[in-house]
Amino acid sequence: MKYIDHHAHMVSRTTDDYQHMSLSGCVAVTEPAFWAGWDRSHADGFEDYFRQLTEFEPKRAAQYHIQHYAWMAMNPKEADDRELSREVLKRIPAFLNRPTVLGIGEIGLNRVTRNEIDTYTEQIELALAHKQLILIHTPHLEDKLKGTRISVDVLRSFPTLEAGRVLVDHAEEHTLQVILDHGYWAGLTLYPQTKVSAQRAADIVERFGPDRICIAGACDWGPSDSMAVPRFIMEMRRRKHPEALIHRLVFENPVQFLSQSARFKIRPELQRSEVGSR
Repeated sequence: MKYIDHHAHMVSRTTDDYQHMSLSGCVAVTEPAFWAGWDRSHADGFEDYFRQLTEFEPKRAAQYHIQHYAWMAMNPKEADDRELSREVLKRIPAFLNRPTVLGIGEIGLNRVTRNEIDTYTEQIELALAHKQLILIHTPHLEDKLKGTRISVDVLRSFPTLEAGRVLVDHAEEHTLQVILDHGYWAGLTLYPQTKVSAQRAADIVERFGPDRICIAGACDWGPSDSMAVPRFIMEMRRRKHPEALIHRLVFENPVQFLSQSARFKIRPELQRSEVGSR
């Protein structure tokens, strides 16, 4: 089954991961800007990273017939540094017209500090000013519900922001309803320890349904799995869910959300071949 991983940090993966993902049906990935595993000391480091996302990774992915798209942002982990954040935000607009950039992300909260909230708010303003899609990171573990509620409250303070142009990622059982009730898209992240398993994701879909829900692996430099979405597909098949439902979650839903950016163009033959096979 063809699928799209809307949250995959491929700069931290090997080329073998692209090959395995392609063999398992991946046709496109979108890569949010994120924390590199250490705090960067200068905005120049972010600019080089943004160049890697927009210049190198699309070429590497294309070798395996995977379309690569990116998001630009000051990530939540480093957003607490207000001076650095201001410098990084000045550099982002120069990248927003690049052909593979879909929007602002991943933005949001990490430890739910005032500085993080300020940087998050400024990036929403940036997205609105440049008419960009938004992808939001919600905090891990014990701060998940608090951070999600605050994230949503900040979003709702912008009356001109269209809810359907925002995807709130890393949703779990206790936060999904908060996201969906306000009209945002929700991402279920298949990631060990701090996110959900394929089994939990299937449970969530059975409880809440498939509307405005996307599935991603968020594979990065930590313990994670570039094959997470295919494992979710296998779990859904094990439970005897219809192929049409699975296809909606891993392909049709992300296409619907991401296509709100004119730059996201999935190859027509992929859509035709998949629909025709069901």
